[in-house]
This record gives sequence, structure tokens and C-alpha cells, in this order.
Amino acid sequence: MVSDGYYYGFGFCVAALILGWLTSPLWALPAVLLACFFLWFFRDPEREIPAVAGAIVSPGDGKVTDVSRVRASGADKLRISIFLSVFDVHVNRSPIAGVIRDIRYQRGKFINAMSAESAAENEQNIVTVEGEGITVVFKQIAGLLARRIVFTKSVGDSVGRGERVGLIKFGSRVDVLLDTTAIPQVKVGDCVRGGASVLAIESGIGELVGASAAEVGAHR
Repeated sequence: MVSDGYYYGFGFCVAALILGWLTSPLWALPAVLLACFFLWFFRDPEREIPAVAGAIVSPGDGKVTDVSRVRASGADKLRISIFLSVFDVHVNRSPIAGVIRDIRYQRGKFINAMSAESAAENEQNIVTVEGEGITVVFKQIAGLLARRIVFTKSVGDSVGRGERVGLIKFGSRVDVLLDTTAIPQVKVGDCVRGGASVLAIESGIGELVGASAAEVGAHR
């Protein structure tokens, strides 16, 4: 569990005890329910990280809302967008193993993360990871409810594929920007798990080692 879960859970448990003592147990019930919610919301389950060469894994849990080509930083990119509802695990993970080359925090709006405009206009953390012969950019994007983005790594840090790197509190979105040579392994409407689901395969690397469709499919 993320430490925030204990912070919020303990706080509402204390509030429940005070309310129950000053009033009645019935008035303490909402605080108890909120404590349970926060302990559940900040869960951080272990994940089996796929070992398929060239695999780019999902940085978060949620539903795929977009798989398309976009123009970013003057180049064509494959963008895969994932919406995280309040019911999803909100811990974020690195899509590939490599070195963090850039971190850029962009202040902005708090539009509904399901909206296409949120990718450009919302408050977000933009991270560039280089490794395994490729460069991947992923964005932690705040949503309508999200008001805090947490990133625990620094420029120059090495990360493993699927390693925990932060979280976004409450409803939010993550975007992954890849070279157009990457082959998508998901489609709009698919549900994915952070660190465990393969979003795409970098074609050159996958072909080099003969990664099979069965290996990739097992981690969707």
C-alpha cells in the first residue's frame, strides 16, 4: 500500500473515534467508510513484469481510450491513452527499462481526463525514458478530481521495466508516446494493468529476438 493510504485511513479512523465518543456510533460511520475507501484506493499490488524483449508496458491501470498517430515535438508518434477511474490502482510504473532523461512539469487545467483536450491542456508531468534501444515519453495527466501528481524519480535515475515511479491521486489519465515503428498490442476499450500489460512492441527489437504473439498476448 502507498503510504498515503495509511495517512488518510488513520486520519479518518481518528475522526470516527472522536465522533463516536462525542455523539453516537452512527455519526462515526461515514468517517469509517471513508477510512476504508482510502485504504483500498491507495492499494499497491505486486505485478508480474513481462520479459518480452521490446515490450512497452502500461504505466498505469485503466481503460484504453485512444490509440492513434499524433504530432508531438515535431515528429509523428504513436499515442496510447489510458483513463484511470477512482476504482483503478493509481500507482504509476515505468513503461521500459532505461534512464530518465527528462522530467517536465506543466501547469494547466483540470478538464475531465476522458476529454481529448486534457492531453494538451491539463496539468501534467512529462517524463522521457531512454533505454532498450528506444525512447519513450509518458505523461501523468491530472483529471477533473486529481489535484496532485507524484513522481519519485529524478533525471539520470535508472529504472526497470514496470518499476514504480509515482502516482496520480484520484481520477486521471496517462499517455504513452512511442515511435511509429512500435506495433500496438491493445485497442480502444481494453482494460490494462500497470507494469503487467503490454501496450506495444518495438518492432525492430521484437523481430530481432523472435518475440512470439503468444508471449505478448499473455500479458495484455
